[in-house]
Amino acid sequence: MVVGVVFLLVGIGGFIPGVTTNYDQLSFAGHHSSALLLGLFAVSILHNLVHLLFGVAGLAMARTARGARTFLIGGGVIYLVLWLYGLVIDHDSAANFVPVNTADNWLHLVLGIGMIGLGVATGGLAATRHTSRGA
Repeated sequence: MVVGVVFLLVGIGGFIPGVTTNYDQLSFAGHHSSALLLGLFAVSILHNLVHLLFGVAGLAMARTARGARTFLIGGGVIYLVLWLYGLVIDHDSAANFVPVNTADNWLHLVLGIGMIGLGVATGGLAATRHTSRGA
């Protein structure tokens, strides 16, 4: 649930001038958006909407341990794919439609590893709780 809330806050932050620098240059999509969340991470309206949807999905899936684990591991895999995508595309091309920059790429790597790690850890915690209840 915490990860979902963080994604919601990031998505909202992308629409707040001051939290997002160059807010007047925020475009719907594409590498032409010069807006930077926290002055560092490239964002667009589409990018912010993706964060909001990811947050909503995280909150919805956090209702059950299995859902939370699926969200964390599945979301982590998605972020690792985004990290690879960000590495191979030309950031000044139409392929950079989300958009991403180098800071985003590093964040996607950390998010991917962190989310998968949390998902694996929560699976271990759920198994431990289940085993201790049955004993």
